[in-house]
Amino acid sequence: MSDSTQSDSWPAWKIALALGIPVAVGGVGYYIYKKKFSDTSPPSKPTSVKEPSPKLQARKDPEGSSTPDEDPFKRAKDFKNEGNAAFKQGKYHVAIEHYTQAIELCPKSKKQELSTFHQNKAAAHEKLENWQAVIDECTKAIELNPRYVKALFRRSRALETLGRKSECLEDMTAVCIMEQFQNPTSMMFADRVLKEMGKEMASERYKARESVMPSLLFVKQYFGSFTEDIISQPITEKQKLETHSGYIRARLAFDKGDLAKVIPECTTEIENNNDASQEGDGQNQHDLSAPTSDEPPPYHAAALLLRGTLQLLQGNSIAAKPDLERVIDMDLADIKLRVNALIKRGSLYMQEQHPDKAQEDFDYAVKLDPENTDVLHHRGQLHILLEKTEDALKDFETCMRIKPDFALAHAQHCYSVYRQAFTRRDVVETQHALGKFEDLIVKTPNCSESFNLYAQALTDQGNFQRADEMFVKAIELEPDNATQYVHRGLLCLQWKQDINKSIQLIEKALEIDGKCDFAHETMGTIEVQRGNLDKACEHFEIAINLAKSEMEMAHLFSLKAAAVAQGNLAKKYGIKTPNMTQPM
Repeated sequence: MSDSTQSDSWPAWKIALALGIPVAVGGVGYYIYKKKFSDTSPPSKPTSVKEPSPKLQARKDPEGSSTPDEDPFKRAKDFKNEGNAAFKQGKYHVAIEHYTQAIELCPKSKKQELSTFHQNKAAAHEKLENWQAVIDECTKAIELNPRYVKALFRRSRALETLGRKSECLEDMTAVCIMEQFQNPTSMMFADRVLKEMGKEMASERYKARESVMPSLLFVKQYFGSFTEDIISQPITEKQKLETHSGYIRARLAFDKGDLAKVIPECTTEIENNNDASQEGDGQNQHDLSAPTSDEPPPYHAAALLLRGTLQLLQGNSIAAKPDLERVIDMDLADIKLRVNALIKRGSLYMQEQHPDKAQEDFDYAVKLDPENTDVLHHRGQLHILLEKTEDALKDFETCMRIKPDFALAHAQHCYSVYRQAFTRRDVVETQHALGKFEDLIVKTPNCSESFNLYAQALTDQGNFQRADEMFVKAIELEPDNATQYVHRGLLCLQWKQDINKSIQLIEKALEIDGKCDFAHETMGTIEVQRGNLDKACEHFEIAINLAKSEMEMAHLFSLKAAAVAQGNLAKKYGIKTPNMTQPM
């Protein structure tokens, strides 16, 4: 769970992209020239009064005779003004009639005014909930004035109402760009649509997805994060001889890096134990003198936990959860196995955005094994995510008391102290916390997490030079940890706007671990900024296939949807990033 706190120090542009909003990255932002739009549309009035529309009469002079030679443009504006008056009175049908007459009379050369008349007519249709008519009138307005923000905004709302979210998103993305991302209402609208699209696409894809095993490096790093887990302990020489056991064969395959064999061998162990249990039950029904035992077979719980863990890492929560729950419910199983299963199910609940259930699992695990530093460490991280800093500090302090040499607990405790001071804007305490980090990296010179978390704190403080030094040290300690290169690449963007250096670092991460979803996601966001939208979508798609939860997949789909929308806008309106036309 340690990576879950990383986003706290992401640069602002990264946070915005994580919400699905394309924004500027230093010197590679959009060149948008702000324009003023004349708009005389009437203000909205919350009423739905409908009145029959009177037949429009030709204008007459004081003598009562028609004046057909009157300036058509002036007459058009008069009709528009009458439409505005009717609109204010809630007479929307009448307003539509007047706006229609204004459009018919207005000279075609008066494009700016014609676009306003169509937009006003769309506003009246909107009051009547004639959504397709709103879209049609706004479209006409936009054809006459392609940068008509109000018409784009109104059309996007109608498109959303009709469920046409992709088209809605394009309009709202155009609005955000034209407003130079200065209008919170527009940005929140676009963000909401993106999230809805992401959820819808993820819901469909996640059910039909094929499980993808992460890289061996990632899996071993994950198992290495536990110290109290029996599965993480090396198997003995004696156990290696028990090749009749599916679980032992699974462990041997794991140690050799043959992950593809681990789940099938665990399944063999589980099925054999199930068959033996059923046979024993049948025999005991006839032979009451036969010995009985409620204890699970030697490797049954371990095989369930190992299989469930790998399924969890594959993002197959549907298969993982039953295995973890069977271990949790085995009262006679080793406590360490049950607690480890609770930690993993709690993490799964957090992925599914059920923090209350996650809290219950961690609390129960602590109750089962109060001195287990794994559960205390992970619960502390949960408390950080839930902004329960005081509770997090207590958990990390308990970890440090039980196991004074637990470097990860020291690093997380130090970071929690810093976050608490930083959140309170306590300058003195913040500097004190940074000083504790300096002491920590001296005391734990071989713990990359100490350097990594300190780098994030320094980034918050704008001390980019020192932060970069810390990331370099973390990489030296863990050269095979792909995420460290990504973090340093993000720092390069925030610090120096050095896209080339950032890309080199992220490419190195992908060279180390081609299945690093964090690297693919980050590279996708950078390619969006560079205008390489096809490449961006390729990286997002890879990350989507590697997603370990439906929530993560929804987030990635929203990023891809934003990139697609921006690409379509470039074709429709010529809105491009500076590097869009430059060879890469």
